[in-house]
Amino acid sequence: MRTFLALLAALAQAPTFSSRVDAVRVDVLVTDNGKPVPGLTRADFEILDNGVLQQVDVVSFDQVPLNVVLAFDMSSSVEGDRRERLLGGADQLLAGLKRNDQAALVTFSHVVNRGTKLTGDLAAVKEALARAEGIGDTALVDGIFAGIMVGESDVGRGLLIVFSDGLDTSSWLAPASVLDAARRSGVVAYAVSVKSRVRPAFLEELTSLTGGRLFEVERTQNLDAIFLAVLEEFRHRYLVSYTPRGVSRAGWHQLDVRVKNRRATVKARPGYLAAF
Repeated sequence: MRTFLALLAALAQAPTFSSRVDAVRVDVLVTDNGKPVPGLTRADFEILDNGVLQQVDVVSFDQVPLNVVLAFDMSSSVEGDRRERLLGGADQLLAGLKRNDQAALVTFSHVVNRGTKLTGDLAAVKEALARAEGIGDTALVDGIFAGIMVGESDVGRGLLIVFSDGLDTSSWLAPASVLDAARRSGVVAYAVSVKSRVRPAFLEELTSLTGGRLFEVERTQNLDAIFLAVLEEFRHRYLVSYTPRGVSRAGWHQLDVRVKNRRATVKARPGYLAAF
């Protein structure tokens, strides 16, 4: 408990996504028949904030460095082959990062530990992961909250990649409060969950709220391919920025992001929760 509370205190100063920030940034994936659509500009996008058409200020594509946070379940069920596959998948993912990208590690069992802060020293992230051992229960909700806060702790595009082989058994935080933090955050969450008899409702809602995706797997043999697919998909997302006009400066803002004059599938967060 002390380890987790100390981590929360250290991360409480991390900035959150709110209406006090002039620009709203939205990560947007645009595909046609499952393939990313390149070459779009701000003239191609249309954004409605609570039904009010906004002026798109900036659209960038694969230009802003990534902040990749690995939030990994290290409970007692993650050991042996499962742990080795998780480490192997993480190694492949880290090898796919570019020069100015950063990575961080959060591990969770019955306690939450920040293995590393966001850093360009990927060897340090690997070393921290190699030291992590499977022990105890699963504080999934607490671990995800810590991952969100780490992802918001520096400039860049926040990508949270969660792995868990089970449901939450020991978190202190309420799922609803962590989902509210996700609504305020600009971090996009992807999750990999090992299938069980119980639906991973919390991970489903988390990934939906942030515009990410949930992968449910029977086995962990292909974690490296899944992690690399997540990274590749995230790199093909556009970062669309606008300054809200004609809408309230507080509360829930529903977003509707469209691409004009062409057939395409658009995936983005459904909205954001702004502060007073």
